[in-house]
Amino acid sequence: MRVESDSRIDLLINQLDLGEHIALFRQFFSRDDSLYMEGDQELHYRFIMALDAIEFKAPPKVADFTNIKLHLKKHGVLQFEQIFEIIKVVRYFRYFKNKNLQGIIGEWMDRFVVEQKFLDVEQYFTNEGKFDENLDETLFALSARIKEHKANMSGSLKRLTSTQKISPYLIDTQIHLINDEECLLVRGGFNHVLKGAVVGRSASGGFYVSPDSILKTKEQIRYINQEREAIFYTYAKEFSSKLSELLPFINFVDKEFTKFDNYQARVLFAKSKNLQLIKSKKDSKIILDSFIHPALHNAKPIHVDFSKNILMVTGVNAGGKTMLLKSILSAAFMAKYIIPMKLNEHKSHIGSFKNILAVIDDPQNVKNDISTFAGRMQQFSKIFEYRDALIGVDEIELGTDSDEAAALFKVILDELILRGQKIVVTTHHKRLAALMADRDDVELMAAIYDEQNRAPTYEFMQGIIGKSYAFETAQRYGISNKIVQEAKALYGDNSEKLNMLIERGSQLERELKQKHKKVDEKIEELQIKERTLKEQEIKLFEELQREKNLLKESYKTAIDEAKQAARAGDMKAIHRAMNEANKKLPLEKKEKITPHIEFKVGDNVKYHSKKGVIVAMKDKKEAIVELDGMRVRVKTSQLKHTQLIKQKPTTDVKLNVEKKAGLKCDLHGMRAEEANEVLDKFISDALINGWDEVVVYHGIGTGKLSYAVKEFLKAHPKVKKFEDAPQYLGGFGAKVVTL
Repeated sequence: MRVESDSRIDLLINQLDLGEHIALFRQFFSRDDSLYMEGDQELHYRFIMALDAIEFKAPPKVADFTNIKLHLKKHGVLQFEQIFEIIKVVRYFRYFKNKNLQGIIGEWMDRFVVEQKFLDVEQYFTNEGKFDENLDETLFALSARIKEHKANMSGSLKRLTSTQKISPYLIDTQIHLINDEECLLVRGGFNHVLKGAVVGRSASGGFYVSPDSILKTKEQIRYINQEREAIFYTYAKEFSSKLSELLPFINFVDKEFTKFDNYQARVLFAKSKNLQLIKSKKDSKIILDSFIHPALHNAKPIHVDFSKNILMVTGVNAGGKTMLLKSILSAAFMAKYIIPMKLNEHKSHIGSFKNILAVIDDPQNVKNDISTFAGRMQQFSKIFEYRDALIGVDEIELGTDSDEAAALFKVILDELILRGQKIVVTTHHKRLAALMADRDDVELMAAIYDEQNRAPTYEFMQGIIGKSYAFETAQRYGISNKIVQEAKALYGDNSEKLNMLIERGSQLERELKQKHKKVDEKIEELQIKERTLKEQEIKLFEELQREKNLLKESYKTAIDEAKQAARAGDMKAIHRAMNEANKKLPLEKKEKITPHIEFKVGDNVKYHSKKGVIVAMKDKKEAIVELDGMRVRVKTSQLKHTQLIKQKPTTDVKLNVEKKAGLKCDLHGMRAEEANEVLDKFISDALINGWDEVVVYHGIGTGKLSYAVKEFLKAHPKVKKFEDAPQYLGGFGAKVVTL
């Protein structure tokens, strides 16, 4: 629902000094329209950002369709200029549709389907909007006749200027166009040699005369034009009839072009001025980062956090307090209507408000016999009528006693907060600021004054009450030092001390802010280092994974070659394959073991080039050593035993593993019990060595040994499966066992 009227919007634009910015913005519209876009603002913003991502040419200037649609509804006859206004819009949408865009813009353009009736009308108009007479034989012939008559007129006039009887009366030989009539400039007495009509007088007293022959030709041209106009009217009537039948389509095109015009104006304006597009969020928080008011040039960017209900701005006179207030309201206004502005869109956040109200100007009105303060009370009484509004009040104490105003305005602000208002206030009332400062929903902000240069910095600091610097401002604007000093004396020491305390508080706050800035920079530096370390960690992890994969691949290749050799059945080939497999396995890295040496009292030791004896131990890491009659405390890591016998490390663990000849087990000639024992040991050795496939030879014979081997393999827990070997490995007399 639209909340603010156009008149109130215009007033607000003027109050916030946005007139020039909005006027520049409106120049990008193809036709006049309201700044407010009806409907879902979130959806509008999606279309705007999608349009911002593509390159396109601006639409042509287009007239409003209200009267055109009214004529069609009443079955009236449109002029060619009105018909071409519709054609321009359709042609522009066709241009966009032919770009074959994807996403929501492409889906939108797909909705435009032009019927043949419209194409029948459109074909008669050129790109410049002229009726193409070449498509009608009669019009083409009439146009040719008009050209012929005009050529005859031109030739006739040139011939007249060269005749001997007329030349004495000619002031010049030019052909003049006066009141849309071709004529000659002649002197008095011309009527004896030239018949025609006088259409004007020159400044020198000459006569502009159109000859009768020319007038007759022009009359013929007029008759031809009347005939042409009758044909044009017939076409206009026919076109209007077809367009009346297409009125729903024209309504659709008109409505969609209004939306598109709003979108493209914002996109092209932002691109032309390097501005940002930002939409208001669904809350009341305002955070501005690097915002620059469009009315200011070479201004310092504004940084403000207005997350609370009230922002109270104090500080030096002429220090930018009013412009800060206007900037906050301007940012909220432009975000509400998605009007491009200058700010950091990634770090800024602007809430949504039904109404934006500014109490800035002096309301005093002599005509209505109203004082400044009374006018302010009228303004505040109107503010109470609204809810969920953003309100800016400049110089809230204007026009009344400061002590009384402090109490009054505190209560007024409390009541406005209860009504859901969000308020920006500028003031020099230290008492009002002090009364409001202890509230959690009030944010203080002060304009900063440069004491060294005796000038405002146009920068602001949050969390403090600022000093007005009235005496310094008076001196800066020409008031003599003598007057200022007398005023200071009259002001009193206590008041000056209060201002000094305020100033000192501001100075301490500035110093704290600088320290916070350094800490923030250090934190940011540490965060960068942390990110770098994490990236290195990820890189090392990926490298480790690659090494693991290479290692797995090496083992797999070695095992596959060993299996292939085992299936071959050739012992020499097996040994060769085993050797090749061992070469492809990664080498084992042996870690160097540093023996731990213990020291005790009485040990003979060497310290650098000196020899001595340990006389005391402080702990295992420090000892007191007597060297040539001196006692020194040294670290045990710096000592060496003078009688240390170096021995190779030994181990008590013995491992007896029989060397295996290969992956085959030959059980020929064995009894069943003996064969089971040998086969059991063979399978255990194969498992220890990592084999997963072996060959067992038992022969055919009577079948007893073959049966015993089958039963043993069936019962063994580590045997996955077994089957008769292929012919080249023994056929039915052998088994291939998978472990």
